[in-house]
Amino acid sequence: MIRIGFVTCVQLGLSCMEALYEAGGQLSFAMTLEDDQAVNKSGRVYLDEFCAERDIPLQKSRHVNNQDVIDAIGEYQLDWLFIIGWSQIASSQVLNAPKRGVLGMHPTLLPTGRGRAAIPWAILKGLDKTGVTLFKLDTGVDTGPIVDQVEIPLSTSTDAGMLYDLVDEAHVALMKKVVPALMADELVLREQVDRLATEWPGRKPEDGEINLSGSVYDAERLVRAVTRPYPGAFALVDGKRYVIWRAEISDIDDGSFGLQFADGFLKALEYEVVA
Repeated sequence: MIRIGFVTCVQLGLSCMEALYEAGGQLSFAMTLEDDQAVNKSGRVYLDEFCAERDIPLQKSRHVNNQDVIDAIGEYQLDWLFIIGWSQIASSQVLNAPKRGVLGMHPTLLPTGRGRAAIPWAILKGLDKTGVTLFKLDTGVDTGPIVDQVEIPLSTSTDAGMLYDLVDEAHVALMKKVVPALMADELVLREQVDRLATEWPGRKPEDGEINLSGSVYDAERLVRAVTRPYPGAFALVDGKRYVIWRAEISDIDDGSFGLQFADGFLKALEYEVVA
């Protein structure tokens, strides 16, 4: 029997654990943070109830690279270990601890979009699709061999909030898709084609500033790309900072608040003025 472990501390990871069981899989081990860690982290969850109901041994540790975690992976003789929704970088010792390796997910269609800020960049780049990739972790950044992918179509109205939800749904769908092959020890991995790889850098809140000398189309795309749950696009007008959460391109200025560009008017549908 293939023995699988899971590392997470957020709702997305728990949803993937639930999907694994719904698809007929089972876990031999789970690891999460200590109860007093990351209490304000977005989506923070506790695995105690889920694991108790399914008789899954649950290890709590302050870091995934701690020796107690590595020892537990060996003790439970894990073949595969999932790490999903986890901010700590796994060491090579952890990556080599399970017999077959460690699996993770990345919210792009690798090798496109290695790196950071996958949701904003997919919108900013005007892609017609993105997705989620399940792959085997190695010591590189999103460079390991691919297990499978789920595509997510994008439109000119897709914003970050919509895509965030779609990415979560794709994680669950991908988990259900691969569980039968995983449990049957029939996973087929394919190497990424490095010459096709692109790398997306991290983004900061100040990257959300709208270029008032640029195009209205770029500004509208930026608003969609960094709206909630991200910090939002903003413009400095008459000494005030306007954060624009939703906007649309209009041919005319109808008197409502918006931004005038050389190629059009950006009408703010939802915005706030911050100090």
